[in-house]
Amino acid sequence: MPYRAPVRDLRFILQHVAGFAKVAATPRFAEATPELADAILAEAGRIATDVIAPLNRAGDLTPARLENGAVVSSPGFAEGYRALAEGGWVGIAARPEHGGMGLPISLALAVDDMLSGACLALQLKPLLSKGQIEALEHHASEAMKALYLPKLTSGEWSGTMNLTEPQAGSDVGALRTKAEPLGDGSHAISGQKIFITWGDSDLVANVCHMVLARLPGAPEGTKGISLFMVPKFIPDAEGRPGARNSLRVVSLEHKLGIHGSPTCVMQYEGAKGWLVGEANRGMAAMFTMMNNARLSVGMQGVGVAEAALQQALAHAMERHQGATPLSAEGPILEHADVRRMLAAMRAEVFAARSIALSCAVAIDMAKATDSADWQARAALLTPIAKAHGTDIGCEVAHLGMQVQGGMGYIEETGAAQFARDVRITAIYEGTNGIQAMDLVGRKMQDGGEAAFRLIDEVQRGAEAARARFPDLAGEVWQASEGLREATEALVAQPLNDRFAGAAPYLRAFARVLGGDAHLKAALADPDRLALARVMIRRILPEHAALLAQVREGAEGLYAVRPADLAG
Repeated sequence: MPYRAPVRDLRFILQHVAGFAKVAATPRFAEATPELADAILAEAGRIATDVIAPLNRAGDLTPARLENGAVVSSPGFAEGYRALAEGGWVGIAARPEHGGMGLPISLALAVDDMLSGACLALQLKPLLSKGQIEALEHHASEAMKALYLPKLTSGEWSGTMNLTEPQAGSDVGALRTKAEPLGDGSHAISGQKIFITWGDSDLVANVCHMVLARLPGAPEGTKGISLFMVPKFIPDAEGRPGARNSLRVVSLEHKLGIHGSPTCVMQYEGAKGWLVGEANRGMAAMFTMMNNARLSVGMQGVGVAEAALQQALAHAMERHQGATPLSAEGPILEHADVRRMLAAMRAEVFAARSIALSCAVAIDMAKATDSADWQARAALLTPIAKAHGTDIGCEVAHLGMQVQGGMGYIEETGAAQFARDVRITAIYEGTNGIQAMDLVGRKMQDGGEAAFRLIDEVQRGAEAARARFPDLAGEVWQASEGLREATEALVAQPLNDRFAGAAPYLRAFARVLGGDAHLKAALADPDRLALARVMIRRILPEHAALLAQVREGAEGLYAVRPADLAG
């Protein structure tokens, strides 16, 4: 079954679960009326379904390749990217003064969802440009903004993010790339970066690299890192691509999935670069880009899960095998276990999508109101949205293969591609373990206050729902109370004990938020009650076992010796 963009589900969640109306009611986003939001979702859905989705298989079967030092993209990708650029989708949330639409992140994220489900490998290209646009808007000089932002926003140029080195993965402070001042305001950048998504491209006139490097005499660790703009072609006096810079693609990585997305090893050999923001403050600038990307990557997991679910459902409705309780030889959808898998997949996708869009609404409200509470909520939800969205993407893709049985394991059906493609999202932008540690560490520096405010809101919603759905509301309330008690215990633990239970804590938090989302959905539309029951009665109870792990701390883990692990 061809992919269909989930416009209806996105519209429903924005209206009835995530609270998008609050965003549209602010002066900053007053133009994001319901009519405009509907038009954006409908047109993005059309492009995702009709233009981008047909490219997904070609990208997998005919990967991007390196020829004579330049990347050659997969068949059809040039036309697909041109449709995105010319439609203004790269700059959907960028500021209007540089050619962007200036729309809320909430709508931009909904577009990310649809494009990711259509073709993750191609969606990655505008994703990185959008992150670079936001970093430049916040940290670049006015001259750099004027030069780069219009071209990036239009999609004429594209952006990358260069953090990782062979010896410096998550420990970014161990990087060795150097930046030597040249005396004219520029710097000579030398070093190697790995895992650079779309590090080169034949789809755009210029590729603009954001590179982390260390200035002479800079402090050790992350406190001595600076950020530089290093373009493939150095812009001339008119802002057009000029002389070729001293950088090259050494090789392309051979990956499990997303074959249409070239992942490059980049070599910088005295390449000209210009400082973005302040010296030795590069991580702050790069984190602006990374935070943007973390939420989008979480939604990538949701988007691919949606595509995998659609294919599995089509198979289950068409495949007839054996007698079922409903007919002598009906579709396998009538078998209880198949119905269980598909119901869980749909419930999980709805919950993860709701969490991500709720996070986007918090980001928009923080921008529109400058409220510290909204800022704290956005910060709290970001690691949850990223980690849970990508975990669910992996799990739903694998369930989709299971629904299809042996056919799911056959490459020709495309089911395995979803599982291969989505797997990287749990690693991108900080592994999900790092996201969980961020949640229980940095995001709990307030003693859990932002978490408690969110839990309070869930409980108020559950109380309000008791009159109509007393059993479901009671279970959501009780689960949220268990989360509150676990959070109180968590913030009293030493940091490493928190880290030991970080991943189960994050998943438990997501379970409670998912139950809350489904409860809101059932209140708004009784036709969604059956799925709410699946989430709240069958999936939400997992939270109790997860929270039991949170209380265990780290001691029991370190009691397991390396010899025990060896078997």
